[in-house]
Amino acid sequence: MTVAVVDRGPGSRALSQHYRLPMVDQLKEKGAADSAALWLDMLPEGLVLGGDAARFGHPLRVDFAEGKNAHRRRFGGGRGQLIARACGLKQGRTPSIIDATAGLGRDAFVLASLGCTVLMVERVAAIAAVLDDGLQRARAHPEVAEIASRLSLRWADSISALGQVVDEAGVPPQVVHLDPMFPHREKSALVKKDMRLFQALAGADEDASQLLRAALEVATHRVVVKRPRKAPSIEGPAPSHQVIGKTSRYDIYVHQSLS
Repeated sequence: MTVAVVDRGPGSRALSQHYRLPMVDQLKEKGAADSAALWLDMLPEGLVLGGDAARFGHPLRVDFAEGKNAHRRRFGGGRGQLIARACGLKQGRTPSIIDATAGLGRDAFVLASLGCTVLMVERVAAIAAVLDDGLQRARAHPEVAEIASRLSLRWADSISALGQVVDEAGVPPQVVHLDPMFPHREKSALVKKDMRLFQALAGADEDASQLLRAALEVATHRVVVKRPRKAPSIEGPAPSHQVIGKTSRYDIYVHQSLS
């Protein structure tokens, strides 16, 4: 699906050039004839990703200081959360992590709030753009700047470039976290309007098995894969064990102990 950058001056033009996305005149931004098209718009409150409101709902904006991220930071449950247990954050351990399917950065932000250094990798240009904008604003926000300092972002395809990303980072990750948008989701968040953008842009991650193989090649200790509770595991090697919650679970592939 086409994503265009609304022309609001030099900043939006630089964004268009960096992510290799077309420009659209701001006067046509909300009333384009093609209701399937998506757009990135630089507003005073931050970069937003939107499209036809009837189909996609309100535009998406990454905000690490407010909303869902703030609520989860304050009341999420600390190291008792499913993701923290799956990634091995216990007994004082704080592993280095790559989130190879970063999305809006919510899981990465949780892990960073618990002390982890997290490198986020996102392959969809428009999603990487709004995530980077949110990260830059978070680094300037007094409440979350310290957490945001442990986050970094690369726009890259984890399947083909994860090894290169790790080489450039200089230190291989102990843990690689994956949350692919697998076709089998019985009560999927993708039915919600604010997540249909992901479905339109990223599809159903039919190449998840290749993503798992790439992650297993670079993680020194483990790969953790988030799945709906009743969904099948990704095609490939069987998980070493699982951490299971009420609606979701983590399949864990262990190379060696984090202890």
